[in-house]
Amino acid sequence: MRTAYSVETVRAAERELTARLPEGALMQRAAAGLAAVCAGLLRRVYGARVVLLVGPGDNGGDALYAGARLARRGAGVTAVPLDPERMHAGGLAALRAAGGRVAQAVPQRADLVLDGLLGIGGRGGLRPAAAALVERIPPGVPVVAVDLPSGVDADSGEVAGPAVRADVTVTFGAYKPGLLIDPGASRAGVVRLVDIGLELPAPEVEALQHADVAGLLPAPTASSDKYRRGVVGIVAGSAQYPGAAVLAVAGALRGGAGAVRYVGPGPVADAVLARYPETLIGPGRVQAWVVGPGLGEGRAGEVAELLAQDVPVLVDADGLRGLDAGVLRARTAATLLTPHAGEAAALRGVPRESVEAGRLGAVRELAGLYGSTVLLKGSTTLVASGGSPVRVNPTGTPWLATAGSGDVLSGLAGSLLAAGLSGPDAGAVAAYLHGLAARLAGGPLLAQQVAEALPSAWRDVRRP
Repeated sequence: MRTAYSVETVRAAERELTARLPEGALMQRAAAGLAAVCAGLLRRVYGARVVLLVGPGDNGGDALYAGARLARRGAGVTAVPLDPERMHAGGLAALRAAGGRVAQAVPQRADLVLDGLLGIGGRGGLRPAAAALVERIPPGVPVVAVDLPSGVDADSGEVAGPAVRADVTVTFGAYKPGLLIDPGASRAGVVRLVDIGLELPAPEVEALQHADVAGLLPAPTASSDKYRRGVVGIVAGSAQYPGAAVLAVAGALRGGAGAVRYVGPGPVADAVLARYPETLIGPGRVQAWVVGPGLGEGRAGEVAELLAQDVPVLVDADGLRGLDAGVLRARTAATLLTPHAGEAAALRGVPRESVEAGRLGAVRELAGLYGSTVLLKGSTTLVASGGSPVRVNPTGTPWLATAGSGDVLSGLAGSLLAAGLSGPDAGAVAAYLHGLAARLAGGPLLAQQVAEALPSAWRDVRRP
């Protein structure tokens, strides 16, 4: 599992470790790791042209010390300072001693550029002078960000102005949330973690990996029958959106529960049964409900009726309209809400743009406001629940931005709820499998292809 920590937590751990080490030792550890990654990216270090964009803080110092290491191996290293009077003194001395030089303009020929302008404490995007340096990076030259792409908010992934777009980010000690959450994640490129010996508490953000998901997947035993494995009920679809019901059932059938029960209008039920004859039709006992995909307007009473039951309920799409936060907070069974950014904005009463710009804060606020697990769909899907770490989904593809893919996700997550997973686990595992299935299916995608690829994703996760 990848774990990420706030700036405050990382700074505290750095201070504690620095107090036990010789002066400068922590920066040297970071620089050594950074230089090793850079050397691996270059065809050969000797004779390579490396440019350092150097800010005034420790981030610039890391870049200078790494540049010195590369210079000692024969690279031609040029440091371009944001403020020549505020360069890290020790790093500058090391670079010059190794044969590196300082220039006032970005050279137009380079094999690699290191972004050491701002560290994890930077806020609000690049200032004009820093943005001007970044604009002068030669086109096509690989960019390595030092700890975090400059201009990205380390704690949230927000990009409030100009920011570096890196090919590789070398981060020290721990992942930062902004490296895992868009829009910052999309600017980080490939993220490489350098262990510098930090001792860290419980994380603020985490991202499941294959082994984590495999450990959470439901598995039948010799004594299982379809009812012991769980039955998920689907209340979805309408005359206007019959396909939503079909797709939600498709996802649910591949989600690990023993049976799927559809409750909805007769013509829609016929469409579901024609496509999936395994489906149970009509009311009956269930271990979890999915309500909302393609439901249409005027059916709030059905949502309220399901929320009154003491079983887990997943609410999506049209079911999210007009939810009563007090009712949800009073529930004892799990509630999983699965909005996209527009629906999340409506639930919070804010513009959609504010959700998209600050996804981490939005999902945390929604989880607290509604006393529920919230799965916020988007380019980075996030799952939040109470005081637990927010889970960031690392799988997926832009091809998932297609009609009906969210219906498949809802059915899949609801089935996992019925199979006994908690709200946070069901949401995170469903998002992971859903994104992995999309990758395996390729693109362009239809939502039904995502559902069809779920067994392959399941097997891929379980593969030793």
